[in-house]
Amino acid sequence: MEAKQEEEDLRVYAHDISGQSSEDVHSDLSLTTRPKLPLWRITISLILLFLNYFLAQYDKFILSYFQDDVIRSLHLSSSSYGVLSGYATGIVYALLALPTAFVADYTSARVWVLTAAAVWWSLCAIFQGLSHNFWQILLARIGMGIGQAPVEALSVSLISDLLRQDYVFFGESVLYVGVYIGEAVSGQIAVAFARTGTPWNTALVAVGIVGVVIALLVRIFVREPKRQISLVMANNDRQNPGSVSASTALPSRLLAARKNVLSTFRYLAHMRSFYLLTLSAAFRQLGGNVFGYYMPSYLSNLYPSEPSLLSRYGIIVGVVGSVAVLSGGLITSLMWSRTKLLPLYLTAVGGMISSIFVLLMLFSLNVSNGDPTRGVRVLYGTMSIAYLTAELWLGAINSLIALLLPPHTKTFGLAIWSLIQVLIYSSGPQIVGLSLRSTDPESSAYLEKTRIALAVMIPLGYWLAGIGFLLALPLVKLDIAGRFVEVRLQWSGRRGGFLAGACVLVALVVALFIVSIYYSTSS
Repeated sequence: MEAKQEEEDLRVYAHDISGQSSEDVHSDLSLTTRPKLPLWRITISLILLFLNYFLAQYDKFILSYFQDDVIRSLHLSSSSYGVLSGYATGIVYALLALPTAFVADYTSARVWVLTAAAVWWSLCAIFQGLSHNFWQILLARIGMGIGQAPVEALSVSLISDLLRQDYVFFGESVLYVGVYIGEAVSGQIAVAFARTGTPWNTALVAVGIVGVVIALLVRIFVREPKRQISLVMANNDRQNPGSVSASTALPSRLLAARKNVLSTFRYLAHMRSFYLLTLSAAFRQLGGNVFGYYMPSYLSNLYPSEPSLLSRYGIIVGVVGSVAVLSGGLITSLMWSRTKLLPLYLTAVGGMISSIFVLLMLFSLNVSNGDPTRGVRVLYGTMSIAYLTAELWLGAINSLIALLLPPHTKTFGLAIWSLIQVLIYSSGPQIVGLSLRSTDPESSAYLEKTRIALAVMIPLGYWLAGIGFLLALPLVKLDIAGRFVEVRLQWSGRRGGFLAGACVLVALVVALFIVSIYYSTSS
């Protein structure tokens, strides 16, 4: 009797971590151990995916650099701006990324889904630029979130199958250069627009038009690559989760879809490191999100006599950030044969060190005894070091997650990974906006409150992330070795913890969103 129960537990475990029955565990021949694509196709695909991702992120930079102009032209309050930069798009990202990513995996049509999403968010960017009040731009941003939701997961998924495993890290880092180039270009545009009196919404309309063109080029030149085996499979000869495609002869395609969803959630639930990695990445993104949305306008107000500050700020972000993220990916690729844990160290230690220099940025004028000339020098120096240490992580950590996930459902898994992060890190601008809601943006008290908020939120996010990633080191080792949680009793306990955490997270999201909407409409 005990032998039969043990056999049943092992059968369920094999299904939970593979998404297949034990009889089908070695039946999937659609995977490759080493992608073999011509260099020219890989290069063109990377360039187009980079451009599409860069444009998909660009609206956030416009809101950041033109924060004061946006608030004045649309007659917004600080809490209203917090809604636009926080949960307004965050909730939509979280909800819509899942079904679109699932459809992309289920139909094996990642490129088609990415093209349709790019066209949609591009049109919404144009409508956002044509907005005249809070509700119009809010609805446009929510619509944009629908299109932007799957872009990152789809792009990361595609790149993880274009390149062999040790090169994936550098390839993903090329994608994330778009984040920093966006900052740099936005800084230059902000300065040019200020000098010529051009309105902020012109940039959004231009982004939308270019986005449609890039979407069409993606569809023409990017081809659906063959899926690559996962890191768990490569190290353990264990069959990774397969999926049931839309063409599989099952009684119902709905049953096929249900099987794919359940197999992915079971796989993630049995991973030892997934929860801690996700929470740690969310806190790291929270600090970065607050930095990106509020730091440019804070520094502009801190140094009003420096007209070129935003331009130089953008150059530092673009150059140093790009060098940092590419270096992180390159170092990880070069060291891949020696250690698989370098992305965790880069993220943890880099963020902790960076937090010190972030504080020096915020208090650069105080450190310089109120001298703006010296303060700006301190600002540029500390900012360069802050970015160089903090931004090594994006390409490396997302590559590691993509390689740990099931090949056939990795896009869906990446969407889950992003979903939890978005719900947490989008609260950053929301919280800062609420803390500033009763303060006049033109007053010195507003500047002081902003400084305090940033000095708390950014280092706290970086340190919580650093501690989490360091604690996850032994758990990632176990996952790479294929030593997932095996006993069904443990799965029940983990399921209860997961559901409790999900309920708390949803309650927090709803509460913050309702409170922010209330204050934005009553201001």
